[in-house]
Amino acid sequence: MLTLFDGSGCSRRDFLKVSTAALGGAVWPWSGFPPLQAADAVSLATGRSVVFLFLQGGPSQIETFDPKMTAPGGICSVNGEIGTRLPGVTFGSTMTRLASLADRFSIVRSFQTGDGNHDIKPIVGKATGGANLGAHYARVVGQNRAATGMPTNVLLYPQAAVPESGPAITSFGDLQSSGSLGGGYAPFTPSSQGAMQENLQLRMPLDRLDDRRSLLAGLDQTRRQNDQTESLDALRRQAFDTLLGGVSEAFDWRKEDPRTIQRYDTAPLVRPDQISRKWNNYNHYVDNSRSLGKLLLLARRLCERGCGFVTVTTSFVWDMHSDVNNAGVEEGMRYMGHPLDHAVSAFLEDVRDCGLSDKILLVVTGEMGRTPRINQNGGRDHWGNLTPLLLSGGGFPMGQVIGQSDRQAAEPQTSPIRIPNLVSTIMHTLVDVPQMRLKPGLPREVMSAAADAPRIEEI
Repeated sequence: MLTLFDGSGCSRRDFLKVSTAALGGAVWPWSGFPPLQAADAVSLATGRSVVFLFLQGGPSQIETFDPKMTAPGGICSVNGEIGTRLPGVTFGSTMTRLASLADRFSIVRSFQTGDGNHDIKPIVGKATGGANLGAHYARVVGQNRAATGMPTNVLLYPQAAVPESGPAITSFGDLQSSGSLGGGYAPFTPSSQGAMQENLQLRMPLDRLDDRRSLLAGLDQTRRQNDQTESLDALRRQAFDTLLGGVSEAFDWRKEDPRTIQRYDTAPLVRPDQISRKWNNYNHYVDNSRSLGKLLLLARRLCERGCGFVTVTTSFVWDMHSDVNNAGVEEGMRYMGHPLDHAVSAFLEDVRDCGLSDKILLVVTGEMGRTPRINQNGGRDHWGNLTPLLLSGGGFPMGQVIGQSDRQAAEPQTSPIRIPNLVSTIMHTLVDVPQMRLKPGLPREVMSAAADAPRIEEI
């Protein structure tokens, strides 16, 4: 959110840092590959966006979308099941609202991420060349929309929606990574997890802004030595207008109708006093409940205004071992299941009401699933052979269960769907891949992410 502070002052150097950073950086590291011409970038974009909701910690496939109530006790969902709008299909019992909307998304029951390691492999990993998947998109279409300055690739931590949230756990991977594509394509990160939170706060009185405009005008007159400097000054002027205009407004979910904010709000569902303080992850549980709905509201606002790829990451709350850090499955799903069900349902209903269902693909998954058998403490441990996956909108087929798991939700019973298939599906949603193959100069990593594996609907 853009904040204009009264009376605290800001140096001219700081202001230039703000204006440059507002566009994700005016100097782009290309790693030897110049960006595409604007006309080529526009022609390759499909006009669709992706919101990737990353459930960090590893959600249980059984307690979410594959409850296996015919399996023995100790394997089947500890929270029971609930029927859905799809005949014969049930979800875990905390997914009440999503069950009533099951014809508006598809569930993949044969998705496997390949190992039970805590990392961020569905969004940054081998299949993405070590770059956030949004960086590939930004490499094709550019870091910012020319008309508005809106970043094309954004990463939202809980602090982006609720600034008092604690820092997210980042020890399992760098969601801001741009791999070998160059730092200029890294996600714009409007939270104090990165530099963008400070850079979006102009710590100066409003009456001093005109002086900053004069400063930029002076730079225009004195820095005409070469085309590059002229280009940088133009970007700074655009950044000034952007900070006071559309981009800053888009990052402030409080600008929404109060009824829409209430529709998304997950904070009342799990209050801090309803969460046991014995878990070391207590603060993360609190942050997840109060931020998740607002994060998805913010993601919708960004896509609506031209952002192409939004990574939304939860706090580290889905690691349901029942140990000193994490609650077990039954208790943990009370903390996480209801906010997830509410936030995703609100998003699906809202994008439909806004006429954006075909324009935005929502992807919901984690880095792994959980063991079929509950451990002796009432938790489920790490499991890479099945992971829950939800896909909605963006032209993807709706109202389906894709693939099947075995009787214990341990392995795919049908052909497994893997991370490269998900990556390919996302890239085909965002860009015209056949046309992209004809464009010279794109890095091999981008081409590989888009074209090396069949899409999910092709398996």
